[in-house]
Amino acid sequence: MLSQSSRTLTVHLQSLWPRSGQRSRPRIRKTLAIMLLTILSLVSSATRSAPQESDSIAGRILPLRERAALQDDILADRLDTLIPTLMRREGIGAWVLIAREYNEDPIVKTMLPATWLNARRRTVLLFIDRGETLGVERMAVARYAVGDLFPGVWYPEEQPDQYARIAEILSAANPKNIALNFSNDYALADGLTYSEQRDFSAALPAYLRERIVSSEPLAVAWLETRTEKEMAVYADVMAIAHDIIAEGFSRAAITPGITSTEDLEWWYRQRVNNLGLTTWFHNSIEIERPQSATDALVSQGAALDIIYPGDHVHIDFGISYLNLQTDTQQNAYILRPGENEAPAHLQRALAEGNALQDILTSNFELGRTGNEILARSRAQAIDRGLSPIIYTHPIGLHGHAAGTTIGMWDKQDSVPGSGDYAMQPNTAYSIELTAEVNLPEWGDAPMKMKLEQNGFFDGATFRYIQPRQTRYHLVPSD
Repeated sequence: MLSQSSRTLTVHLQSLWPRSGQRSRPRIRKTLAIMLLTILSLVSSATRSAPQESDSIAGRILPLRERAALQDDILADRLDTLIPTLMRREGIGAWVLIAREYNEDPIVKTMLPATWLNARRRTVLLFIDRGETLGVERMAVARYAVGDLFPGVWYPEEQPDQYARIAEILSAANPKNIALNFSNDYALADGLTYSEQRDFSAALPAYLRERIVSSEPLAVAWLETRTEKEMAVYADVMAIAHDIIAEGFSRAAITPGITSTEDLEWWYRQRVNNLGLTTWFHNSIEIERPQSATDALVSQGAALDIIYPGDHVHIDFGISYLNLQTDTQQNAYILRPGENEAPAHLQRALAEGNALQDILTSNFELGRTGNEILARSRAQAIDRGLSPIIYTHPIGLHGHAAGTTIGMWDKQDSVPGSGDYAMQPNTAYSIELTAEVNLPEWGDAPMKMKLEQNGFFDGATFRYIQPRQTRYHLVPSD
């Protein structure tokens, strides 16, 4: 049934359509074309975006207006509760964040209200610790107040020079130090551009210029620390991601012998888009087979990127929702005719991957660096007979987030810089790793069990935000 807007457009079209024997003028033809495209766009948009009654995933995703309200509530809570604690923990008197439209500091982006998609002109956010009694004051030294979160304190009619106004505020506050976003080890904490640092420093009196320090410890703490309100919604964000993976690892998306890895990758990308969500990286689908299976397919002239019965299929997948990111790697098995479970040797490999996860997370300890956790975990895994590759990273406001890095796939000895950062409480991690498992059924080369699951460390214990994969997704072949 056509919507009211579609019916109105249809009536308008009929009035413009040339009567028998008349020739349509170019202007009318152009109008007709535009309106036809409008109707097609309306119908297509409704088809794509309206959730079907049976679509249980779509029904759990908030409309944009409700998302914005929730995001702003979480952001206000973060600013109110985290900033004073973290500034005092790191000994920072004033924190100045400077960004220009379309060239935002990554941290400024995490502090903008939901209706602010970018900074405006030059946006300067300023935090000043006024002491225990008055607390931390926040303000926008900018042409516009930043929503209800940062009141505006610059009036160009009174002081045309924005940097001079910033210098006035800081001179009056006389903070013990002034933190700026420059960092050697974290790109996310290195958002201040050369020209902005130059002009900011030039505007300060000499005694304040000498107090400039890197905000790196504070910036990383802001990015990595998760609040109770965030964790309350993170569970559902993660559940949605897991449900999308399960949906794709089924006959809804895979027809064995026909579907290719690229087909499945784009199925996931389109599904996320249709749900009104976004991804922070393009998912990847990988088939892992023993060499004997690959040789058999080659001898038959079969395409190696097609998913066949007996294949082990791996996905690396993440979504962005409510300013939180997911990053998950799971595995499926394509059942052969007559099978109702993955072969025992693959189940054994998955169990070994879970064991490596347990070894890694058992070494999480407050104050322990990522490099220390990496060394301990690798030594314990090797003693168990595993060949571990560990590349675990923080997650939250960004996918590859700031915080302690626990290995990289090509750096299994240590990660200079971010690997030397100590683990902090109330932080989230993407437990990403590979257990290379020797299986007689697999041949000479080890089977690579790749897993990734997001979890939360409260400072004493670690838990997964949603249950990790311990059983294969099973896809029937008939």
